[in-house]
Amino acid sequence: MNRYSLLIQWSDEDQLFLVTIPEFAERVVMPCTHGKTRVEAIRNGEAVMEMYLEAWQAEGEVIPKPRTLQVA
Repeated sequence: MNRYSLLIQWSDEDQLFLVTIPEFAERVVMPCTHGKTRVEAIRNGEAVMEMYLEAWQAEGEVIPKPRTLQVA
């Protein structure tokens, strides 16, 4: 399990849940995937995340670091 963020937002226009990966926003068109349900959107987001990470690793590119929540 990786530690990247998934932002899931409902789109009235598309009638879908849209998925954004904040850490990938500078390298990938956002939103990067979608789903008809929240569960499908999360599943699709995780699949896209893995696809990009594997491709970047195979190409020797720098992989973005996950953001972490800083709790006091």
